[in-house]
Amino acid sequence: MIMTIKLTDEQVDAYHRDGVVYPISVMSREEARKCRSALETFECAHPEYLDGGRRQKLHLVQTWMADVVRRPEILDAVEDILGPDILCWQTSLFIKEAGDPGFVSWHQDGNYWGLSSQEVVTAWLALSPSSVESGCMKMMPGSHRWASIEHKDTFDKDNLLTRGQVMKHDIDEDQAIDIIVEPGEISLHHVNIAHASAPNRSDDRRIGLALRYVTPSVRQVTGVPDAATLVRGKDKNGNFEMEPAPEYDMAPAAVALHERVTDTRKGFIYQDKMQHNN
Repeated sequence: MIMTIKLTDEQVDAYHRDGVVYPISVMSREEARKCRSALETFECAHPEYLDGGRRQKLHLVQTWMADVVRRPEILDAVEDILGPDILCWQTSLFIKEAGDPGFVSWHQDGNYWGLSSQEVVTAWLALSPSSVESGCMKMMPGSHRWASIEHKDTFDKDNLLTRGQVMKHDIDEDQAIDIIVEPGEISLHHVNIAHASAPNRSDDRRIGLALRYVTPSVRQVTGVPDAATLVRGKDKNGNFEMEPAPEYDMAPAAVALHERVTDTRKGFIYQDKMQHNN
């Protein structure tokens, strides 16, 4: 039997059976509060980073977020799923303001990321309560075993996804589960699980950081150059340009790297939206 580090055997079994496991405590509420404060300070100072592709990969320009993606408690849980060699391929902000109509439609991440395999896991970290009222994620257990389902781009202005993509598949929401996590907790979910979330009806912001981890054997298949950050173990494959941690917040070299890699990534994640907006 393989010995786990962070997760119990039952949690690992649940992940492989359902495509998701939660909640997993990775930091105290006070540490989560400090992360939220750092994020909101960054928002005030750099509002230009909150829209479109620039809100991706903020671990390249913010030291507190570079620390989060390398946090041992998170990586221990990810290692129990992916093994000892881990790259952080992406980070994304998912912020829903109180009372805002923003939502996420039913989708499979693996449908549009252009990655070669399913050795991909998202650690979704709550920095504020993620409840049914605040619009927590909803997931369809076992749907990670479905075939890849065609999606339609809607470009809905209230949809938080890059192209407003939605699955062309009927979802029985009575079978979905609510992924309720408190500040400092994560859920781990499979790249192909069907998931969505409703608008925030609470009186507080719903703030989540989606940390996307892959094994070094994964590669980008769209032909567009891609980059990732080695956060644990070794990269013996060289499929991605390696991204360093920032020396300090908004260091010029870090800002230039962030701009270059996020602009390049638009070649596959945002391509259809760019064509639509033109």
